[in-house]
Amino acid sequence: MSETTEKNSAQGLKLNGLYAFKEGMATVYNEQGEAVPVTVLRYEPWFVSQIKTNEVDGYEAVQLACHPKKAKNSNKAEQGHLAKANFENGAQFVKELRQALPEGVTLGAQVSIDSLTKGDVVKLTSKSKGKGFAGSVKRWGFAGGPASHGSKFHRRPGSSGNRTWPGRVMPGKKFPGHLGAETVTVKNVEIVDIIASENVVMVKGPVPGARNTLVKLVKA
Repeated sequence: MSETTEKNSAQGLKLNGLYAFKEGMATVYNEQGEAVPVTVLRYEPWFVSQIKTNEVDGYEAVQLACHPKKAKNSNKAEQGHLAKANFENGAQFVKELRQALPEGVTLGAQVSIDSLTKGDVVKLTSKSKGKGFAGSVKRWGFAGGPASHGSKFHRRPGSSGNRTWPGRVMPGKKFPGHLGAETVTVKNVEIVDIIASENVVMVKGPVPGARNTLVKLVKA
């Protein structure tokens, strides 16, 4: 990153959180020499695309856009909405952070990676890995039947019905089905380090999702 880019990053808009992309896990060592497992997040430039106010929208928030689209993949609505944010076309990611509007916020302003600092405690939200259709043993942790001695159901879910009354399966019963690909929130996650020159955010422990998953970080 050039000195100019670093300077712009430091002088950018500071919000109550960030959006970043998951890279993978690593190990770093703290001042006591202890190994700390971290997830490395890649920060890419986000720009203010809309300022939401109580008078117009009923709540306060800052809408952000990232990753410009090609013209052939953008419609006129996207182009018109993001034109004031200096996007020629649409954006692949358009998200928002609900918070009180920061002082001096303007359309097109770049969000600074310095919105978060080392030692901050944040709430993480991302989409978990999709694992397709799974049985009840894998999906819910059912014990299943014995492996031998005449057991005839092994990894099957077992009985699920009732008697003559009510004569139906009750709502909420745990069955085989789609596993993963859900929005997961993890609270009280520590920011281990931020390397602004490399656009890297390190958080303690694992983060839901696969590589390149979009992760929302909001100060607790």
